[in-house]
Amino acid sequence: MTDVLMETNLPGHTLRSRGKVRDIYDLGDSLLLVASDRLSAFDVVLPDGIPHKGRVLTQISRFWFEEMEDVVKNHIRIADFTAFPGELRLAHPELEGRSIIVEQAEPMPVECVVRGYLSGSGWKDYCRTGKVCGIALPGGLKESDRLPEPIFTPATKAEVGEHDENIDFGRTVEIVGEETATWLRETSFAIYNRACEIAEAKGIIIADTKFEFGRLGDELILIDEVLTPDSSRFWPRDQYAPGGPQPSYDKQIVRDYLLGLDWDKTPPGPELPEEIINRTSEKYLQALELFS
Repeated sequence: MTDVLMETNLPGHTLRSRGKVRDIYDLGDSLLLVASDRLSAFDVVLPDGIPHKGRVLTQISRFWFEEMEDVVKNHIRIADFTAFPGELRLAHPELEGRSIIVEQAEPMPVECVVRGYLSGSGWKDYCRTGKVCGIALPGGLKESDRLPEPIFTPATKAEVGEHDENIDFGRTVEIVGEETATWLRETSFAIYNRACEIAEAKGIIIADTKFEFGRLGDELILIDEVLTPDSSRFWPRDQYAPGGPQPSYDKQIVRDYLLGLDWDKTPPGPELPEEIINRTSEKYLQALELFS
């Protein structure tokens, strides 16, 4: 199996944080974001990585950041590895393709989720309440149905090993203020709608996605990753059939495998069979072919 990069170690550079997937280093006036090949499922980082995953996430994000530049500014300072500082480029070739240097923005304390289709936790919520995150929807919808219009369902950010908490728009206003909350919602819709047009032309449905924004001085900008298989649900349009789950370009293969195990979804996560790892890697690489 292809080598995977589970974590980085860059002597002389301060590790700011190690998240579920990304290692973040402080470069003084900027940050280095490194996408590892780690995989989390049910908010647990699994012991096995997925070959090529970190490079896929980074390259797809670069594609979308560029596509959305006229919608919202982003945090990228240097995306081309050949333009990295010499000591990083020469000492750490493993960073190539999986890392970017970004501005030090202050992250907003909410994740901005946009749903255009009824799937995942939204479907479960609808089955229980007829609503998704408190937003009332028409009766009689099926799993994976397209919603009458996209909905904004923000969430508070979870620490590693904890679950995000869905919140309504009113709670978002309480956290960040009405002006900022409105900007986050409208900008999220603008990005999602533009992305859906681009993806549609490539034969892909973006069922839902989440964005992260940060404040840089007096300005709000798009940060972290954007429209990747880790943050979005991509479905092949030619196979779309409402009434059940859809095939997707993400880690659903891993989720389905784990759901068949006697595992209580708490750390440590179980090891994955090589077949599951390779099939998942293929899905990520297919997504990269679509968006790069």
